[in-house]
Amino acid sequence: MSVPVKIYCVGGAVRDRLLGLPSKDHDWVVVGSTPEAMVAQGYQPVGRDFPVFLHPETHEEYALARTERKTARGYKGFAVYAAPDVTLEQDLLRRDFTINAIAQDAEGNLIDPHHGIADLRAGILRHVSPAFNEDPVRILRAARFAARFGFSIAPETLSLMRDMVSNGEVDALVPERVWQELSRGLMEEKPSRFFETLRSCGALAKIMPEVDGLFGVPQPEKYHPEIDCGLHTLMVVDDAAQHDYALEVRFAALTHDLGKAATPQAVLPRHLGHELRGVALVEKLSERLRATGECRDLARLTARYHGDIHRAMELRAVTVVRLFQSADAWRRPERFAQLLQACAADARGRLGFAQVAYPQANYLLELLAVARAVDAGAVARGCQDKGTIPAAVQRARINAIESLVKINERSGNA
Repeated sequence: MSVPVKIYCVGGAVRDRLLGLPSKDHDWVVVGSTPEAMVAQGYQPVGRDFPVFLHPETHEEYALARTERKTARGYKGFAVYAAPDVTLEQDLLRRDFTINAIAQDAEGNLIDPHHGIADLRAGILRHVSPAFNEDPVRILRAARFAARFGFSIAPETLSLMRDMVSNGEVDALVPERVWQELSRGLMEEKPSRFFETLRSCGALAKIMPEVDGLFGVPQPEKYHPEIDCGLHTLMVVDDAAQHDYALEVRFAALTHDLGKAATPQAVLPRHLGHELRGVALVEKLSERLRATGECRDLARLTARYHGDIHRAMELRAVTVVRLFQSADAWRRPERFAQLLQACAADARGRLGFAQVAYPQANYLLELLAVARAVDAGAVARGCQDKGTIPAAVQRARINAIESLVKINERSGNA
């Protein structure tokens, strides 16, 4: 006796619709079918690890209902069973959170065997079954959903997450998957919740010990009323999100103060030289996470130069030119602008400073514009000795900046 084929919308699309949020993608579960039948109807197979197909017209994903059984550590250590006799309820049972285990049939009826709708209303992330602990990526997803929706973690789910950390399941996470979830978490409206969730279960110390090490490290209250370096970092990433900055800027915001975790205890709460110490830590973290080159490079520049940029109005013209040179601002002015965004987020990401102005950004952009306007070719043609060209161009840029600063000073005193 054949099983009737039924198709259900599942997961994020159903969840977001219930929350009144737009949903970009729709995922579908097909119950009662086979790979051969799907191909015969024009669906294109795309899944390597389990049977997933693209609709011939909409190109949305349709997956055969399946069950999963743990066979090894990590998020790939599963044996998959997909057949016409797998029910919708069995498929939903393998999902991570109750809010993602809601299905909707063709008539609009909701199937909610794990009470996900109640958890949506209560703002709770709760695991569907004990099998949650078989996939360490789910810890990262919990953190991301917490950042996106502002939901709390159910106590029993948090306990399970802590067990996953203590038993080493998190150690099986591959860098590419960590970076993927970290990138998404940073791009949420409140990224601090992502890191708070990871820290609450102990995963942050395993995945990003450089960031976790900032918590509990003091700073001078005069400049940082929030005192704690970790809290400051979370305030900075939230400010970057509030201003809708790009991923590169948000990663730089996250890592700008890593050097403070390496400050010798004897000199706390001061952090002299933390910028240089931070560069090596940024490079180490970026390499381990397989961060993009753009994220790594901006984070490295921010760690190294945010202190100089905060003191921009005090810098001599020659120091400003060296800053531009070190940041490759002549060729990459758009990246330099991102560097200034990260520094502005750093300045605002302090208790009581959320609305503070950051004139250093416009000041340096104005100086960069006048320095880039120097005609290097004309300067070069005026040099009889070609070996003196670099120094002459630098001198011309310094002069241009000094002239502009004097003009601004005169207009300010007028």
